[in-house]
Amino acid sequence: MRECVIIDGVRSPNSRAHNEKGWFRMLRPDEVLTKVYDGLFARNPKVKPEDIESVFVGCANITGMQNDIGRLAWLAGGFPESVPSNTLTMQCPSGMAATQHAARAIICGEGDTYIAAGIEDMQKVPMAMNMDFAPRLMQRYNIAEIPMGATAEKVADVYKVSRKDMENMAFWSNKKADEATKAGKFKAEIIPMEGLKDDGTPFMVDTDQWIRGDVSMEQMATMKTPFKPDGVVTAATSSPLTIGGAAILLMERSKADKLGLSYSIKYEAGALGGCDPTLMGIGPIPAVQRLLARTGKKVSDIGLWEFNEAFASQALACVRELGIAQNAPFDNVNIWGGALALGHPLGESGCRILVTLHSIMKTERKDVKYGVASLCGAFGNAGATMLSRVK
Repeated sequence: MRECVIIDGVRSPNSRAHNEKGWFRMLRPDEVLTKVYDGLFARNPKVKPEDIESVFVGCANITGMQNDIGRLAWLAGGFPESVPSNTLTMQCPSGMAATQHAARAIICGEGDTYIAAGIEDMQKVPMAMNMDFAPRLMQRYNIAEIPMGATAEKVADVYKVSRKDMENMAFWSNKKADEATKAGKFKAEIIPMEGLKDDGTPFMVDTDQWIRGDVSMEQMATMKTPFKPDGVVTAATSSPLTIGGAAILLMERSKADKLGLSYSIKYEAGALGGCDPTLMGIGPIPAVQRLLARTGKKVSDIGLWEFNEAFASQALACVRELGIAQNAPFDNVNIWGGALALGHPLGESGCRILVTLHSIMKTERKDVKYGVASLCGAFGNAGATMLSRVK
């Protein structure tokens, strides 16, 4: 059977999506993505752009500057016209779905070398830009329960996730991300690129902008609940609006061997899941359950987990319902921090958590045989992907 190995995984630093203070406020999303590609090829000189069978790009909001961004960013970056690109969306899991498509193409024998990527600029292409809900959807669901903040509050209520536990998770997410950044752990995956300081001075960005290493439980306890007057979800326990891109170079194993490329991790399997869109945050539960059933694995077989922290309420509900853990700090979940600290550029995050899982398995946790990344998505989509150590 053909095997799909991961040659490399890279990403941009994550920037605030802010018109005045975001480091990447003057970069277009296609520029962020092509800079990620440039970094990927620079790190892997034996692989040329013309060698790529196809590029799969996940993006949540394919409109405005992100309209068919997979193809247009590739062309704008000066890459070969002969290499096709497929832009796809399933909201937040888009970057993961792109990776699954590329891996399956390799395993099925449709090609040997692919790039899977994710991109989102939540400043220039705001969430739900140009969205037009179908009237029949509004007949089936209470439309007031569809927005992301409303779903986070509902998950907290249904799954009995307390505000204190959510704030504890946010505290540890920021603490671990801050420690990982200061220790230089993310340097293995971040492609530095030029950004702007608050005063407009250019500088080279090589860290994530949102991390709040000085956050305190006392400070979070005073914050307002913007999604519900008597709610429990705050800005601190919600992933912030972000700009970012990521890409993974995948290759058929024998092809990598012929090129003399090194690798230690492969794509094991993937699964998608669906749930009630008004409880969209629990999507990883059915996605992970399907993935484990498909591979014959148990929760105890998985040494590392990366869960995208769209909201602390949903991330906690997922790890609890799956029997992984109860409360932060976790021993094997988001050990370099999560989206509450790093940010959540919607279509990028599914690819980013795979990049980070790959980085951790290659460096800090070489003892881990299997790792799983999973995330929820707007309207009840979810994805889960298993990576494994090459035998």
